[in-house]
Amino acid sequence: MIDPIRKMASTNNPLDFINSNVAGIQTGSQTDLVQLLLYEIIRVKDLIKYYESIPNGAGQLGSSILNELVSEAYNSLVNYDTILMQKYYDLLLNCD
Repeated sequence: MIDPIRKMASTNNPLDFINSNVAGIQTGSQTDLVQLLLYEIIRVKDLIKYYESIPNGAGQLGSSILNELVSEAYNSLVNYDTILMQKYYDLLLNCD
């Protein structure tokens, strides 16, 4: 028997655009701010893992700052505040 929750999760994945696009995110008229911001959130979450893996807690400050940015970026998506979405997209874009 197929689990209906698992089936729903697999068919309604909001990040399908990343997996289905072999070339990655393309800039241009076919992309929108939500997709770009989601892509940057995913990228920065990977960066957070890197900072957290630095020995002796040397990356804790960096990871906590990036965690706060990601949290605020999520909030801007939930509230669909396009001005804040653009702000956090620009901020996350420059994180390294």
